[in-house]
Amino acid sequence: MYEEYRNVCNKKGHKVKIYTQMPARFDKAIGYPDRIVLFTSTVSHKMIRTAIKEARKKNIPVIRCTNSSSSSLSNLLEQL
Repeated sequence: MYEEYRNVCNKKGHKVKIYTQMPARFDKAIGYPDRIVLFTSTVSHKMIRTAIKEARKKNIPVIRCTNSSSSSLSNLLEQL
């Protein structure tokens, strides 16, 4: 799915960081993006909590999506 997500985002002209698993020091790896998209059915609860905590601290909008398909990501990007 990593490559599919990257391809969809590149076609739409978005620079992205994609995490399918929670890396060490994930809170530091997030940085200061324009938005965070969470596929809640795919990632761990701990990863979601960490991302939301950092988003609140840094005032970053969070978009949650239960469906993790590439077409769902494409639709989300269209809405932005």
